[in-house]
Amino acid sequence: MTSSILLGMIGPWQIVLIVLVVLVLFGGKKIPELMRGLGKGVREFKDGINPDEKDKKDESSVEKKD
Repeated sequence: MTSSILLGMIGPWQIVLIVLVVLVLFGGKKIPELMRGLGKGVREFKDGINPDEKDKKDESSVEKKD
């Protein structure tokens, strides 16, 4: 019971520690690549959830070209 309460309490020092560990493990050059991949994954996930919005954007861009 105590462990489930403690898992929900992540403070600023824990976040700093996690960022430092990631920086040491992957290095400064790999982090932008990791974030870019994460962003692409989130974008694809959103497109998969709402494919109708993507179709509407595609149609409006085609209409503007004509």
